[in-house]
Amino acid sequence: MPTPRRTGASLVAAAVIAAGASTAGAAVAHADGSVTTAAESGATEQAKKTVKRSTENKRIARPLAAKKGWKAAQFRCLSRLWHRESGWNHRAHNGYSGAYGIPQAMPGRKMSGAGKDWRTNPRTQIKWGLKYIAQRYDTPCGAWAHFRSRGWY
Repeated sequence: MPTPRRTGASLVAAAVIAAGASTAGAAVAHADGSVTTAAESGATEQAKKTVKRSTENKRIARPLAAKKGWKAAQFRCLSRLWHRESGWNHRAHNGYSGAYGIPQAMPGRKMSGAGKDWRTNPRTQIKWGLKYIAQRYDTPCGAWAHFRSRGWY
């Protein structure tokens, strides 16, 4: 078996690739001593992107929620609610119900009233979702309590 070659901070098992095996199973040894497969490393990169997107979308939502007079406790409820609904992913789509976006509007086109860019703009989705919560539940904690008791909001 050939010696693994150094690529950046990780070692790639060149023998796996040279043998014609799928790179999805290729072993990657990291500088910290941990070992993952290439597929796991790809999943890790995807997870990092998801966390970044979630963080960015929360950063958009925080001042919009504050404008409604909702303090930190309400934002924690909102954060939990939308984490469960969409993971704060503005492109989240439920193929079964048709729900879409961060607030999981059902159907997603309901958000068109907040902006033509409702499919791609997290700010538009957040504005729509905050208005929906305020009208239907008064506060994010009200929506979160409903979600916990019924599994939807």
